[in-house]
Amino acid sequence: MKVEMQLGSEKLSIETGKVAKQADGAVWVQYGGTVVLVTVVADDSEHDLDFFPLTVDYRERGYATGRIPTVYGRREPRPGTSEQLIARLIDHCIRPLFPKDFKAEVQILCNVFSSDGIHPADVPALIGTSAALSISDIPFNGPVAAVTVGKIENELIINPSYEELHASEMELFVSGKADAVMSVEGSGHEIPEDEVIDTIVTAHAQIKEIIKLQEGLAAVCSNAKRDYAAKDIESDLSSRVRNLATSRIRESIGMADKKLREDYLEQVQEEVLSEILEDTPEETDPNAAKDTISILSEIEKEEMREAILTQGKRVDGRGVTDIRPISGEVALLPHTHGSALFTRGQTQALCVTTLGTSGDEDVQRGLDGEARHSFFLHYNFPPFSTGEVKRMMGPGRREIGHGALAQKALEPVIPEKEDFHYTIRVVSEILESNASSSMASVCGATLALLDAGVPLKRAVAGIGVGLIKEGEQEAILTDMLGTEDFLGDMDFKVAGTSEGVTAIQMDIKIDGVSPELMRRAIHQAKEARLAVIDQMNAVIAEPRAELSPYAPRIHSLQIAQQKIKDLIGPRGKTVQGIQEETNTTINIEDDGTVEIAATSAEDVKRAEEKVLAITAMPEIGKEYTGKVVRTAPFGAFVEILPGKDGLVHISQMGDGYVRRAEDVMQVGDEVTVRILTIDEQDRVDLTLVAVGGVPVEELNIESNDEREFSTDREGSRDYRDTGRSGYRDNRGDSRDRRGNDTRERRNNRYDQRDNTRDFRNRRSPRIPKGRPR
Repeated sequence: MKVEMQLGSEKLSIETGKVAKQADGAVWVQYGGTVVLVTVVADDSEHDLDFFPLTVDYRERGYATGRIPTVYGRREPRPGTSEQLIARLIDHCIRPLFPKDFKAEVQILCNVFSSDGIHPADVPALIGTSAALSISDIPFNGPVAAVTVGKIENELIINPSYEELHASEMELFVSGKADAVMSVEGSGHEIPEDEVIDTIVTAHAQIKEIIKLQEGLAAVCSNAKRDYAAKDIESDLSSRVRNLATSRIRESIGMADKKLREDYLEQVQEEVLSEILEDTPEETDPNAAKDTISILSEIEKEEMREAILTQGKRVDGRGVTDIRPISGEVALLPHTHGSALFTRGQTQALCVTTLGTSGDEDVQRGLDGEARHSFFLHYNFPPFSTGEVKRMMGPGRREIGHGALAQKALEPVIPEKEDFHYTIRVVSEILESNASSSMASVCGATLALLDAGVPLKRAVAGIGVGLIKEGEQEAILTDMLGTEDFLGDMDFKVAGTSEGVTAIQMDIKIDGVSPELMRRAIHQAKEARLAVIDQMNAVIAEPRAELSPYAPRIHSLQIAQQKIKDLIGPRGKTVQGIQEETNTTINIEDDGTVEIAATSAEDVKRAEEKVLAITAMPEIGKEYTGKVVRTAPFGAFVEILPGKDGLVHISQMGDGYVRRAEDVMQVGDEVTVRILTIDEQDRVDLTLVAVGGVPVEELNIESNDEREFSTDREGSRDYRDTGRSGYRDNRGDSRDRRGNDTRERRNNRYDQRDNTRDFRNRRSPRIPKGRPR
C-alpha cells in the first residue's frame, strides 16, 4: 500500500507491506531523493515500571550519500550529534501520545537509506514514525506529523532544502496532531514573538494535510490495537493514604529551598509507609508499598496544581509571573579567556569561554556534507548538581540537546569570522540545578563571552515557562521549578535579545496546546527575558576592550595560492619550523588565507615577517636588495626573495659598455635591483640600481681586458644584442645544472669557480705582464 501527496517543493510518499514485514509496523518514506525506513516493535510483555520504556534511534548510513565511513573498520560510528538531536526531537513529539498505563518496551528505528543531499531527513523520519505506529497494534493516540519552516526575504518556505536553510532567517521544526501543536524547536535571527506564533500556525496547517495522508493509509492497513493492563489501586488504600498525607503534603507548598522540601516529603513518605505496612504487611499485599508511593506522588501533583490554579501560589511560594533571585559574576577563573557564574534561584551555571584559531573549529559531518563551526557550546550536567550519585559517562542526549539549544540561542549575536578572527568555544558547567539549566547556560554564556572581549551584537537571555491546565483553568508559570516541570503540562523555553527570539523549544505532556495559549506564553516569557537582561547588564554590559593576556593574538593575511606549497614546505617542514621558532600556531586555508596566532603580539609579528618573506610575490617596478647568487656571460642572477631570483642582463648593468658581469659584481655581493618585467613563466628581468650601496652611475666598470681587446667591441655588441633573445634558454639549462651541483656547495649557494669554468673558452686570454700591447 502506498500513499502520496505534494509537500513543499517535493512529493512525499509512504509505503508499507513491502519490507520489514516482521516488525509490528514498518513504513518506507520517500521525500525527493531521501528515503527513510522506520520500524516499530513493542515487547510482548509489560514491565512494572514508573516510566515508559521508549527508545528512539535515528541512524544515517554512509552509503546513503555514496560515502564509505572513514573510521577504523569502515563501519558507521556511534550516532553523531545531529543524529542524536533528531532522535530526541522524535521522542519528545510521540512520548506523550502513548497511554499512561502502557508499559511494554517500545523500540523505534529510523534508518536513512538514501539522501539526495538536498532535503533533510528529520521530517520524513517523524512522519514515518507516526505512520508506523498508526498501522501497528501498539496503542498510540496519533497520528502526528511535522514540518520545518524557513524564511527567506519575508517568505515562508515549507521543508526548505539544506541550501535554503543556510540562507534562512528562521528555522522552526513544528510537530502536532490535527487539533493541536505537540512540540516546537528552532531558532531565528531575533524574530518578533507574534511572528514566531504565526509561523507555527502556518506549519500546523500543513501538518493537518499530512495527518490526512496517514489516516488514509491506516484506514486500509492498520491492525487492531493490543490490550494492556490498566493499573488499579484499591480504593480503601487510596482513601487511607490520602487521609494520612494530604494535609501534610499541602504544608510543603511554599517551601523555597528544594533540598528542605524534598527532605520534608521524604519524611512524610516514610511515616505514611510505616503506618500502612503495619496494617497491610507486604506478605499480604506485595504491591502495598509501591501503590502507596504512587498515591503520595499523585497527592503531591494534585496539591501543587490546586494551589497554583486557585491561589496563584507556587511550590516555592512565588506568584505565577515571579522570577527567582538572580546574581551574576564575571572573571572568576584567572587563567581562562573569559568566565562567568550565573545563578537563578537554585539553578547555577559556570560558563567559560575559550578563544582559538580556525584550526580549532568544530567539524560536523552529515547528509549535506561537512560543516565547520567557528562557534560552539558544550553543556555538562554532573550528578552532584542535583545531589545524586551516578556513573560518569560521555554526554547523553539531554546534554547534547541542551547544549545545542543554548548554542542556537547565541549564534545570531556572534560576530562574523571576518570581523572577529577567533574560533569560540563556550562550556557550561551546571553546578546546581532546579530546572531551566539550559536557559541559565544562555545567560551565563553571554556574560562569559563579554568577559572574554567577544563583541556580541546584543545580550541574550533565556527563560523557561510552564503550564498547569485543568479543564478550562490555565496558569502560565514564569521561570518554573523542577517540580513544576515534572508535575506540569508544558516546558516552554524561550531565549532571545531585547529585539526578538533567537531560540525556542516546547515540549508538552498533554495532547496539545492551542496557538492562543502559546502566544500568551511567549509574551509572558518576553517580559521576563527583558527583566533578566537588565540584571545581566548590571554585571557586564559591554565586551571588554582588551582580550585576556592568556588569549591568543590572531593576525590574518592573504598570500598567493601558488605560494601555499612554499610556505608549507616539504612534509610541512617550513611552516613547522616557523611555528617552533616563533612560538606561534599557523593555519593555512586553501584560498591563501594565513592565520597566525600566539599569546604574544611580538611573536605574531615575527612569524608574519617570516611568512611574508617566504610568500612575497615580485612586483614590477619595485626595488629589492639581494645577493648575487651566480654569474653568466650574459648577466648575473640575484636572489630578490627567498627562493626567487631574477636576471640582471649585462645591458642593464649601467649606461656604458659592460663586457662581463664580474666587472660590476661578484657572487655574494649585495646589490639593489628593480624589476623590469615578469613573463608568463614567472621569470623576472631586473635592472641594476646599486652595488654595495653605490649607485650604478658612480661605478667604475671598465676592465683591463676591455681596454686590451677594444677592437673586439663590435663583435661584443653583436653578442649583447643577441644575448637578450637567447639568454632565457640558457637560464633554464643553467638552473638544471644548479640542481645537480647542490651537494658540492657547502658554504655558498653557488660556487663561482664552477660557474666560470664552463665558459672559459668564451673569455679573452690574459696578456702576461711586461709584454708589449
